[in-house]
Amino acid sequence: MRKSLFTVRQLTRAAILAALYAALTLLLAPISFGMTGAVQLRVAEALTLLPLLLPEAVPALFTGCLLANLLAGAALPDVVFGSLATLAAALCTWGLRRRSPLVGALPPVVFNGLIVGAVVHYAYTPGIALPLCMLYVALGQAVACYALGIPLLWAARRLPPRLLER
Repeated sequence: MRKSLFTVRQLTRAAILAALYAALTLLLAPISFGMTGAVQLRVAEALTLLPLLLPEAVPALFTGCLLANLLAGAALPDVVFGSLATLAAALCTWGLRRRSPLVGALPPVVFNGLIVGAVVHYAYTPGIALPLCMLYVALGQAVACYALGIPLLWAARRLPPRLLER
């Protein structure tokens, strides 16, 4: 008999995280998808630090981002490359799970800054210079990860251990 990658508990947690990511993104759509041009603050990106604690957060974040982008009617490059940027960042964050949260927050900032910044430039705001779009997205991502994500991670680490077990 083959052992599954995730337990039922982990799959349930992943589904909840994906739904939470999508719901937060859609609920806060005006700032999630750009307040003015390339400037955006996706509060749900605070969840991108959870792979430091939970491996199931990796597919959950990808799924939540994909759902949010699809349901919001984002441009196809945003749906594809934005979701893949979240997946790549989540995998790298999980790989850094033995490091400081300050280091673990770097992949979401870098991947989204570069990839989503390029998507924002080409799909939505070609009048804004590409490096500026990347910088704006990275800054919004840094706020989400460092100002919101690190306190979220700190709070999650204080949960009873039985809530985070496999």
